[in-house]
Amino acid sequence: MTAGEPNGKGPLATNRKARHEYHILDSWEAGLSLSGGEVKSCRAGEVSLNEAFASFDHGELFISGMRIQPYAAASGFTPPDPDRPKKVLMHRRELDRLAGVLKLKGHTLVPLKLYLARGRIKIELGLGKGKLLHDKRDTLRRKTADREAEREIRS
Repeated sequence: MTAGEPNGKGPLATNRKARHEYHILDSWEAGLSLSGGEVKSCRAGEVSLNEAFASFDHGELFISGMRIQPYAAASGFTPPDPDRPKKVLMHRRELDRLAGVLKLKGHTLVPLKLYLARGRIKIELGLGKGKLLHDKRDTLRRKTADREAEREIRS
């Protein structure tokens, strides 16, 4: 059993578009500050990382665009806004390093996947540099060729 695969289940959510849109240069594991209902919704798979990105606000890192559906069974209190920015929990040294790297032109921080590790919800953040159109086509062409080669080997 590896990190992000509790009992063989796999990640709670992935951002498949991130690797298509960006060259991922480096990645980090971080925690998230979530409420109880948000944690239950994440465990149920009611989370979307599409269009999500990370940005700094007053020296703290927040994930924007990540949607966590309100937990249906939670009654008796008002659920938090599903689209609210979620605070990322990282060491200050890592945050300072990321802030310096993000000032470079063309670099952004995107969430790659959300998973459970040791009973806690973790997020994998990737430092991305935007791909150009010809890079995207080249990647797609290479994946297709690899898939066809694998198919030929199997048969």
